[in-house]
Amino acid sequence: MSNPQTKASGTRFTQTFAFLAMALIFSPALFILSGRYEPATILTAVAGSAICLLLARVSWTKHSRLTVPTIETAPVPRTK
Repeated sequence: MSNPQTKASGTRFTQTFAFLAMALIFSPALFILSGRYEPATILTAVAGSAICLLLARVSWTKHSRLTVPTIETAPVPRTK
């Protein structure tokens, strides 16, 4: 049986990976395969990739704050 208090890990970054794949692989591939190299098409492809990169960054920071513990520790009282 699974413990309900354990935190799921490993699957939260799937969304981040999907945004990165869309920005770095599928958007440029779609642009190249379309065959239209007009300024409007280039601008649309660049804007789409930029939006996907931004969403990947937001997703990464949101999920990494949930799974990576902070290094900060409570101050240790000094002994003489």
